[in-house]
Amino acid sequence: MAAEGLEKITEVPTEFIRDGSAFIKKCTKPDKKEYLKIIRAVGVGFIMMGVVGYVVKLIHIPIRYAIV
Repeated sequence: MAAEGLEKITEVPTEFIRDGSAFIKKCTKPDKKEYLKIIRAVGVGFIMMGVVGYVVKLIHIPIRYAIV
């Protein structure tokens, strides 16, 4: 009975390592086209978040001074 519990405890890390190494083997470096696509998407995200922050700030400042 104790051997069964020990076997379950050692099975989880072994399975994790096996799955992790299989995942790493499947991973590939992005080519130039895919890399530029990722950079473009991240850049657009940064710009959109900046615009949203700017708009919120533009709306928030007059409201804050109107309340005070």
